[in-house]
Amino acid sequence: MEKIKVDRINELGRIAKERELTPEETEERKLLREEYMREFRAALRGEAKETEK
Repeated sequence: MEKIKVDRINELGRIAKERELTPEETEERKLLREEYMREFRAALRGEAKETEK
């Protein structure tokens, strides 16, 4: 995942601690987190396959 997207996830997390996120911010954070998790899981599956060899 691009660093700018990870930075945005972190920024939204900081904002959420200070105030309630807007509906748009909440949706953006949800989509970014889903993308992050998809890429994270894909990377783990790739490592697991390499270990099996």
